[in-house]
Amino acid sequence: MKRSIPFLIIAIVLVVALGVMWKMSSSSRQSNGPQPVAMPSPGSLPPGATPTNPYAGQAASISEGEKLFASMNCDGCHGGGATGWVGPSLSDGRWIYGGSDAAVFQSIYYGRPHGMPAFGGTLTPPIVWKLVTYLRSLPVPKSVPTQAW
Repeated sequence: MKRSIPFLIIAIVLVVALGVMWKMSSSSRQSNGPQPVAMPSPGSLPPGATPTNPYAGQAASISEGEKLFASMNCDGCHGGGATGWVGPSLSDGRWIYGGSDAAVFQSIYYGRPHGMPAFGGTLTPPIVWKLVTYLRSLPVPKSVPTQAW
């Protein structure tokens, strides 16, 4: 009987420790789980963004947008000069989700299904507008080698 008491104490300590560990891990799983995300309604812009491009046609913003396009690795998918590669061309005048400034803004800010990540958590609306300004400044080629969407 004297020998079984230390084993009994060890067993009780182990059960309590395991219970505490289980409780801690279940509460951390609950707090780290997916959180609900408020998605914008179609056609809406984020807070602080205007529905019109404040930089449209500005040469300095076009230049900044071109630098951002390279530094954000947009050309990694859309190719140099946004002519298309893994992602679609952004210079051929054909847009899957609409080619207005506001539609291009939404594509960059919120992303699109099947490949286009959302950059709204990384880029501010003024930065996104400068990317839009650059993309909209690109001349549409006379010959487009790809099929239309």
